[in-house]
Amino acid sequence: MNKVAIVEDNAVMRKSFRQWIDASPDFRCVFACATAEEALAEIPRLKPDVVLMDINLPGESGIACTARLKEALPEIQVIMVTVYRNQELIFQALQAGACGYLLKRSSPEELLKAIAEVRAGGAPMTSEIARRVVEAFQKKPASLTSAEGLTQRESEILALLSEGLSNKEIADRVAISYDTVRAHLRHIYEKLHVRGRTEAVKMYLNASNPSVPAISAPSL
Repeated sequence: MNKVAIVEDNAVMRKSFRQWIDASPDFRCVFACATAEEALAEIPRLKPDVVLMDINLPGESGIACTARLKEALPEIQVIMVTVYRNQELIFQALQAGACGYLLKRSSPEELLKAIAEVRAGGAPMTSEIARRVVEAFQKKPASLTSAEGLTQRESEILALLSEGLSNKEIADRVAISYDTVRAHLRHIYEKLHVRGRTEAVKMYLNASNPSVPAISAPSL
């Protein structure tokens, strides 16, 4: 059973998300709140697997809350669920540690699929958000691949990873096996000196968008 927490200030939407999650046999909502302050007080104690995080919260923002949660619980997976399509906010959320970005008009099926995908190691995004991310770094800087010694195939897989594709989708896209994708990812992580896909994507986005400011997490 995958444990999910919700941080959403809209009471109607918070209730809907909770109902969708609890209606699934694979997920259970263990906590739901309206503010970052409540989230920071309870989520580290409850240790859910996935957090659905709104950006525009009263008081501290969802982006700042995400950064602080990732500092306290590095393994926690955060999916931003928001009305915002702003490119800068998307990058700030990813830099803060979010591993997915969905629009609030996503269907129950899309939301549950995103939670399952994130638990499987994916980085889910609605197609509209993924398109905006792709457009923002259509021309990947050569400095990242050349400086870190990535092969052409590894660079291709990193680019697809940054589009939010799962390992299986990457395998289908480049016509290689699932295990070969995993092997390439291990080599990418080693060469980039990162611990996993979220950090690799953040490095890729930072290299592609040096003008986007980094998020500093306030101390707990």
